[in-house]
Amino acid sequence: MKRNKYLLLISSVAVFLLLCWAAVAENYLKEWRRIQATGRGEEGRIAVQLRQVVNNNLGVADRCVSCHVTMGPGEQGVRGAAVLMPHKPAVHDPAEYGCTVCHGGQGQATEKADAHGRVHFWPEPMLAKEHTYAGCGTCHATLRVPSQAQMKSAALAFERLDCYACHRLDGKGGTVRPDKGGMEGTDLSRAGMTGWDQGWHAKHEAKSAAAGAGPWKTAFRPVSSEDQALLAVFLNTRVAAPKLVAAKSVFHSSGCLGCHKVSGVGGDDGPDLSKAGYKDPGQVSFEHVPGKGEMKDWLAEHFRAPASVVVGSQMPPAPLEDSEIQQLTFYTLSLRRKELREVYLPKDRIRAVKFREREFATDGETLYGAFCAGCHGREGLGRRLPGLASFPSIANPDFLAIAPEALLKATIEQGRPGRRMPGWKREDGLRGEELSAVVGYLRSMSPAAVEADGRPPRWVSADWRSGKRIFESSCTGCHGKDGRGGEGPALNNKVLLAAATDTYLVETIRRGRRGTAMKSFLESSPVRPVLTAGDIESVVAWLRTLEGGKK
Repeated sequence: MKRNKYLLLISSVAVFLLLCWAAVAENYLKEWRRIQATGRGEEGRIAVQLRQVVNNNLGVADRCVSCHVTMGPGEQGVRGAAVLMPHKPAVHDPAEYGCTVCHGGQGQATEKADAHGRVHFWPEPMLAKEHTYAGCGTCHATLRVPSQAQMKSAALAFERLDCYACHRLDGKGGTVRPDKGGMEGTDLSRAGMTGWDQGWHAKHEAKSAAAGAGPWKTAFRPVSSEDQALLAVFLNTRVAAPKLVAAKSVFHSSGCLGCHKVSGVGGDDGPDLSKAGYKDPGQVSFEHVPGKGEMKDWLAEHFRAPASVVVGSQMPPAPLEDSEIQQLTFYTLSLRRKELREVYLPKDRIRAVKFREREFATDGETLYGAFCAGCHGREGLGRRLPGLASFPSIANPDFLAIAPEALLKATIEQGRPGRRMPGWKREDGLRGEELSAVVGYLRSMSPAAVEADGRPPRWVSADWRSGKRIFESSCTGCHGKDGRGGEGPALNNKVLLAAATDTYLVETIRRGRRGTAMKSFLESSPVRPVLTAGDIESVVAWLRTLEGGKK
């Protein structure tokens, strides 16, 4: 009995001491309390208390300001530890918007690891510092972003024309002050959101002509119409998030929309990416992913070698430099469209969602890059990948020289049923004028002029039975039995046969395709016989029977 009394006494004292320690730890030793204890305001020490930003309209209840005090409402003047430094100038007031809506993390936590979301099972870790601008994708949908090449040309034009001399842009420039009052040129960092003066060039010319001397004479020169167009592209994408826009341009040059949807536009071959930035790191395997086990590492490795990260993936590796892989990762992390009440919907998001404005530019180059480059390559030369059906070269001059306009347009509109090439004439695909722009861009890929064809679309009259025998002996090795495809493309395809003219088919067999396994059948080969003009026409006659289902 006595032993039990001692045991009870000792355990009671231990519990009492534990409770005392818990009380001390909770009320004096918490990191946020120690940080606030260093804070000084105009009247001396600030009150040490739990702080938070609550915004019911955004669904935010963030206690981040318990450590980052100066980001809370009315406390911008507090000074102390480095963590108390005020937020850099931003478009949105952190005291109203909170922190997690842009940065991610666990807003109601007060411990650093928990608040930053660097703990097991928290699905939305805080974005890394280098990916801060990815948080803009929570609300914004930057419009009309062009291809990577156009973005580079436009940025270089702004720099080459010395626009930085007078104008500030994302914290740079504005070194010359041309006005007598000492005012620098307009800050253009948000020109794409606020709008800009479309008649700027005429006004600049007038001011330069009127000036007798000084910066308006020395810093400005007339700008060509081509450069004005490049400057327009550049200004339309200035939304105070330059890294995000640059990353989006890489996305629009990598063909990702060919398989994936973003905001309801794109292909169906892969998963919808509209909220890919919210991908839960606890739901993916990092077994073959180097790095620290963060989503940015998983995404980057997935772009480099999809099948090694996701078993059975049919996604081709992204043929990009490492810097571009990082930008693609950056943009994917920005795909985190949050549902917002209308009072907080930004104009670009309204225009994209309600008025269906494009987030990508609608010139042929950008459209090709966004929808086609993933399979056919940025230069249109096709791709051959282990374990996947080869993607044909569509910039081959032998193809473009004889391909009729109807064939190009029908292929883009209707795709190739039974193959990975989808039809793009649909609500979530390309619009009429966009389809024409892609066809025009394809034409520009080859210097070869389109050869005139004076014959009717269907002129071949030959023995299809003979053509079938020739096809089976000379063509099935690449094009498969009954022309259903193999290493070479499927010829038993109604979209192809309906749009292809007899001349196109005859000339393709006769000439072959440079740079491919399809050699001219007029040349001798150890593995196949030379075909006469009559033999070739017989093969075409047999291909025509496939339209009606004959074999």
